[in-house]
Amino acid sequence: MIRFLLLFFVLATPLLTKAQTGTADDFPLAKYPVYQGPDLGLTFDRTGQGTLRVWAPTAEEMRLNLYAAGVGGTATAVREMQPGGAGVWQATLPAGTTGFYTVQALIDGELRAEVADPYARAVGVNGRRGAWLDPATAYPLGWDQDLRPPLAAPTDILVGEVSVRDLSADPQSGIKNQGKYLGLTELNTTGPGGVRTGLSHLQELGVTHVHLLPTYDFAAIDESLPPSPSRYSWGYDPVNYFVPEGSYATNALDPAVRIREYKQLVQTLHDRQLRVVADVVFNHVADAGTSAFEQLVPGYYFRHNADGKLSNATACGNEVASERPMVRKLIVDCVSYWAREYHVDGFRFDLMGVLDVETMRAVRVALDQQDNSIFVYGEGWAAGPSPLPEAQRAVKANLPRLPRIAAFGDELRDGVKGHYARQAEAGFVGGQPGLEESVKFGIVAATQHPQLDYTKVNYSKAPWATTPAQALNYVACHDDRVLWDKLKIANPAASEEELIKMDALCNTIVFTSQGVPFIPIGDEFLRTKKGAANSYNLPDSINQLDWARKAKYRAVFEFYRQLLALRKAHPAFRLPTQEAIAQHLRFLPGLPAGTIGYQLVGHAGGDVWQTITVLFNGTSRAATLPVPVGTYKVVLRGLDIKPSGLATLPATTSKVAVPGSTALILVQQPPSAK
Repeated sequence: MIRFLLLFFVLATPLLTKAQTGTADDFPLAKYPVYQGPDLGLTFDRTGQGTLRVWAPTAEEMRLNLYAAGVGGTATAVREMQPGGAGVWQATLPAGTTGFYTVQALIDGELRAEVADPYARAVGVNGRRGAWLDPATAYPLGWDQDLRPPLAAPTDILVGEVSVRDLSADPQSGIKNQGKYLGLTELNTTGPGGVRTGLSHLQELGVTHVHLLPTYDFAAIDESLPPSPSRYSWGYDPVNYFVPEGSYATNALDPAVRIREYKQLVQTLHDRQLRVVADVVFNHVADAGTSAFEQLVPGYYFRHNADGKLSNATACGNEVASERPMVRKLIVDCVSYWAREYHVDGFRFDLMGVLDVETMRAVRVALDQQDNSIFVYGEGWAAGPSPLPEAQRAVKANLPRLPRIAAFGDELRDGVKGHYARQAEAGFVGGQPGLEESVKFGIVAATQHPQLDYTKVNYSKAPWATTPAQALNYVACHDDRVLWDKLKIANPAASEEELIKMDALCNTIVFTSQGVPFIPIGDEFLRTKKGAANSYNLPDSINQLDWARKAKYRAVFEFYRQLLALRKAHPAFRLPTQEAIAQHLRFLPGLPAGTIGYQLVGHAGGDVWQTITVLFNGTSRAATLPVPVGTYKVVLRGLDIKPSGLATLPATTSKVAVPGSTALILVQQPPSAK
């Protein structure tokens, strides 16, 4: 596998032979030498001897500083690293070496700041120093036997998004290791009213993939301090890409603990038939100026505007220049490493539209060498203009050039619940007119469908997915207001009962649409963040999952559990190709504004149900909708689901009454059925 990956880079990136030393002004960025090897960072041979390799082509000298501790104290030794070719500096230390290290470059006669190398795979507290440690030695019992749960097709995926911390921070969670990796390994935990919490809740809900908000080493939390409910971060401020975050470990001072406990998390989820998705943020770093990137190779890793200032398509102060060969190599190497070393099963790319198309293609190729079932998806947009032309970036419109990479569908999201930022807009479920085609765009998984009027879709005026597996359907995620809070603000006159109906309608649309459904954990029991629009640094009291709400809204949770089970049981809702959707999914004509109806015909996907009729009423008033004449049984009405049938409609039914803010799913009975 590794040899194939190396071959890929040899073919994809021209090898330049410029001398590996020199100053930043000696040659332009495009002519920096490219190192092809698989061994950047600290690697160990079979004897335990370690070699550190750092790419820094403009450095005149490179120092390796050794420390006894991960923070504080003075260097116990300073070693001069030696040129190794293609811009790489290296140093080898004997087996049995322990402790911590930094590297320090001399560039243009200036000794730059000490940093952990960009490929550091083990670090001290707060990631300021690398740890001289082989991560392969930090593993839980049975790690060598850990296997990914089986996955037949990408459209079988059901993604549940959650922060490691949020899942267990509630004091009523019944979880001992609150806010920690190990909190996700505890079995049979219960909360108020005996409801299942944590890992047991994820299993009970029925998701297949657990999307964890960033778990690499990030900047915002001081790992040296005791945990505090008031110090919080989502983690979208990267420092060390190859290392797990220390604040989620039981001991951030010991570099092996965070590695071992992260692996234990993955192993436990795999044992319970759950796959793990890592949220990765390669589009920017926490601070460009102090980063290892800038200290070792000034100007190379970041894009700049014509005036020389850092460009900012991320709205975070900098954007990573993924199109440059050694930046691309780092991204691909990093993702490959998490899949190989930590057995991660998927990657969600934050602001994927900032990264370039070729880098994302290289990511897909590299992961396929390990396991082609590893799921890759991301946000197909940027947060601002970039100097890299959009035609070269991994935005939704370029997804046809990114086979087997998926993107979030904001067309469905904002069509269903209303605009993410304009809070007064109620969306389809709140009766806002003119959003039917935007919702239908998501129903067909952003693919080409003969019955869609793409000119009326809110954002994209053409399909961007070539297969349904490229479309991630959702109405909420960690960003912006949670679904319950958005519905309350957008529909101020609605009662709680009416809001619950809207909530159920939102995700009924998501989980019956073609493509891959996504839900932020907690929405299934009406999670609230008390109206907060951006909780990235707000305390646990806002962000933690409140397990008392699961006890309070048991009926809502039970609906969601059955909704996910319904999708799993019926392949008609998860067709594998655009052609199958166009053939088997037919929108019903002549429906009034504010309603949508379609049928899945011909045992779609090999479903045992011959014809499934799905009706959505986004208005607050009951609507009578025309359907093809037939005999139907009702399997879903509002918050009630019963696959064997809630009721049977009279023979020769041609019109169906659908209550306001409600979904109705019917199964057409064959003529001989009684």
